[in-house]
Amino acid sequence: MTPFHYDRGAMPPSAKLFILLGALAGAAAVALGAFGAHALRARLAPDQLAVWQTAVQYHFWHALAAVAIGILVAGALPGSTALRWAGWLMVAGLVLFSGSLYLLVLSGARWLGALTPLGGAAWIAAWLLLAWAALRS
Repeated sequence: MTPFHYDRGAMPPSAKLFILLGALAGAAAVALGAFGAHALRARLAPDQLAVWQTAVQYHFWHALAAVAIGILVAGALPGSTALRWAGWLMVAGLVLFSGSLYLLVLSGARWLGALTPLGGAAWIAAWLLLAWAALRS
């Protein structure tokens, strides 16, 4: 038996969900990156464009992490509660970190910047839970 062996018809629902959410978030990251590069470049100040690019970069990396967590839930660590929490925290971080930066740039509402560190904290916790899940396996 390999570490990634599972019954093809029995992928856990949480694995499918994290793969789906990560894939959709990845597609959104590409679209938002293109939107920033083409539609916003002439309209934003350089510092605002840098914020947008930061949101896109972190968005993309953590979308890939959500997909990876889904794959791990499907195969190597199917019963790991820590891993499922890591998946949810990756998704929460996407919304809070990147989402707040996108909205801050588009709206100018500076208070949204207060949400960004919460997303960063969610991501840090997610990565630590991923490490914990690996250590406990």
